[in-house]
Amino acid sequence: MTQKQKQIIYGVVALAIVSAFAFGSFLVYRQREADGNGTADNVSPSATEAVPTPTPVPTADPHQGQVRSSMTGKWVDEKVENKRAFAVMINNIGYAFKHQEGTSKADIIYEALAEGGITRMMAVYQDVSKVKKIGSVRSARHYYVQFATEWDAVFCHFGHTKYAVSKMDKLKTENLSGLSGIGPVVYARTSALAAPHNVFTTGAKLRKGAKKLGYSLKKKEGGRAEHFTFYEKDTDLVSKKKAKNITIPFSNYSTCQMKYNAKKKTYFKYEYGQKQMDQCYKKQLSFKNVIIQMVDESNIDRNGYQTMKLTNHSGEGYYCSNGKQTAITWERREKGNTMVYKDAAGNVLTINPGKTYIAVYPKSRKKLIQVKG
Repeated sequence: MTQKQKQIIYGVVALAIVSAFAFGSFLVYRQREADGNGTADNVSPSATEAVPTPTPVPTADPHQGQVRSSMTGKWVDEKVENKRAFAVMINNIGYAFKHQEGTSKADIIYEALAEGGITRMMAVYQDVSKVKKIGSVRSARHYYVQFATEWDAVFCHFGHTKYAVSKMDKLKTENLSGLSGIGPVVYARTSALAAPHNVFTTGAKLRKGAKKLGYSLKKKEGGRAEHFTFYEKDTDLVSKKKAKNITIPFSNYSTCQMKYNAKKKTYFKYEYGQKQMDQCYKKQLSFKNVIIQMVDESNIDRNGYQTMKLTNHSGEGYYCSNGKQTAITWERREKGNTMVYKDAAGNVLTINPGKTYIAVYPKSRKKLIQVKG
């Protein structure tokens, strides 16, 4: 074989090798394209097929199955909002004050004079069912019957005045009296405290007693007076008047103090110069809203029992929240169970979501109230 022929053969072999290598590289490239992009050609996928649009994931409603509470303005389960309220008379004399239980679980607390300078409280529970212990429970006064009726609440008391009985009869107030046949079902005395300051109950017992007497445990539609409306979220009052320390001297014996905690945006309650504690839950009483309702108050008889002009009456007061204060008015009509607080413009008062303390206070002692910044 000549040298020229050898060169031709070597050239053909080299060309074949190069061609084979190039073809193999092309196949590898095609395979990689197919594996990576879902297409064998170096063409954008959008040119050959539509890219599916991601299905949006619906945002879960954090308040599904909930409604705004008519007592606190907070979100609660619909079942809670539809429950019947219970209003319990709470002993607030100095001795009993140190042993109060279940009071921190109340959504609204009223405080007013009873007689002899002492005050009683009325704790209103939207859902009393799980409250482990409540008390000590004391006797009824007729104006507390009126407050309880405004909330369509089962009124719970151990003892009463003749004026309270008359008012319950007139308003057809469903009540659980410790001195009636239902008493042993609902209430029990403890030997750890002196009578008459040793009567206690539980949420379960209250509901059991109400059910036994045939009372509805469901809220009556339209049964509660309006009282106030709520802001959707926490809102500072448009007011220049500060209210960080509130002193409400009901008498020389009993003075309520509210001290504002700016960090928690809450008022903490003191009485007799001490923290007012719920001994069952080891919590100090605290409130988002403080209402002072000024009333015409006087003795109703020689026993010193008090009475107030509440029936078909109106008056002035103050609303405090988030460390500020504003003037308000109130109007009450017994017929139709109407009770409403109003702002300076005459509109229904809007308050912050949370628990509310209502001091029903003698107008004659108005100058003794101290509100400081």
